[in-house]
Amino acid sequence: MSLISSLLGNAGAIEKGELQKKYGKLLIPSEEIEAGFKMIRDTFIFTNKRLIIIDVQGITGSKLEYFSVSYRSISRFSIETAGNFDLDAELKIWISGEQQPSVKKRFNKKVDIYEVQKILAQFTL
Repeated sequence: MSLISSLLGNAGAIEKGELQKKYGKLLIPSEEIEAGFKMIRDTFIFTNKRLIIIDVQGITGSKLEYFSVSYRSISRFSIETAGNFDLDAELKIWISGEQQPSVKKRFNKKVDIYEVQKILAQFTL
């Protein structure tokens, strides 16, 4: 079973077909969705070319920001696992030239943060 296939059993993972239907208009012709994760309101999509973060904003959630990060512009990343009292894991991503992480997202225990890290490493290393 491949890494991507094993993620689909994870409660926080989203099926590729569902992502394609909902966000396919964001993709260029040669781009394919590899995996996606749903957080409370936001969505992370890993394609074969970039990371797309859909940030739901506002009380009603009708305003969306689509943040696209080319894998080659990611200089480093880190994960922080959930502890006994802190139930969320955290992912930080630094974009080349930035002193502070450009992306900081918290994941609940439904998402295996180690698998998120593996996918990110697969595309950036």
